[in-house]
Amino acid sequence: MSARAWSALGLKYNPFSPDVPVEALWISPKTEHFCWRVKNQVREGGFALVTGDVGTGKSVTLRVLAERLGGLRDVTVGTLTHPRTHVADFYRELGEIFGTTCTASNRWGGFKALREKWHAHIEATLMRPVLLIDEAQEMYPEVLSELRVLTSTCFDSRAILTVVLAGDARLPEMFRREELVPLGSRMRVRMTHEYATREELRGCLMHRLTQAGNATLATPQLLDTLCEHAAGNYRVLLTMAAELLDAAVAREQTTLDEKLYLEVFAPPTVRRTAAPAARR
Repeated sequence: MSARAWSALGLKYNPFSPDVPVEALWISPKTEHFCWRVKNQVREGGFALVTGDVGTGKSVTLRVLAERLGGLRDVTVGTLTHPRTHVADFYRELGEIFGTTCTASNRWGGFKALREKWHAHIEATLMRPVLLIDEAQEMYPEVLSELRVLTSTCFDSRAILTVVLAGDARLPEMFRREELVPLGSRMRVRMTHEYATREELRGCLMHRLTQAGNATLATPQLLDTLCEHAAGNYRVLLTMAAELLDAAVAREQTTLDEKLYLEVFAPPTVRRTAAPAARR
């Protein structure tokens, strides 16, 4: 959509896009507290866990956390982009993230190089490097076990990396497996995203609209309607709002209201019966 279209609506960008600026993300008090705890954990390292159903805010939490940690002095933050990988490729990606050489033919060399890199960073800054892993339920159990061993020293009394794992309900279920029980017991900070309340959904919409430049773009009645039909799911909420925004631009309409909602989402039979009434 063009900048001219956004300007006509009083917007700087699409407020319902997944790729909004970090400051446009609505942050619940629960998420704030989780980020605060992880920031305090960076000096000691260890594991943190974010879980929840699809669309409840796990990835948003990681975006906010990455921005907060990246603003700390001397903290290195890396993101694993390919969780569904075997041990050899896992080491290669870690090497790329943290600036070491890890090859499939010399796993011990990669193990040693990464630990030396992290030890040097801790000695110089007193801070642990950070690794963020989204969609961690896709990781192979042997990779998760390797990660546990890789990040622990001094007979498991000292962590040399801060790791934040985020995943859906399958992830805590994985920790029930015998080989992953030791990892599951090491989660020092935990956060479970529940389905959002109507107040939280409305707060999310209002924050996004305000940050984008037009807090009055949607009528209060429409906000209530969207929150009622989102089933507590932020992704569903924002997808519906984005579809209404597209429809408003196509109609050259400058306000999102309930009439537009009915035109876009009402079943065809409802739209057909409503049309004659509208003409009267």
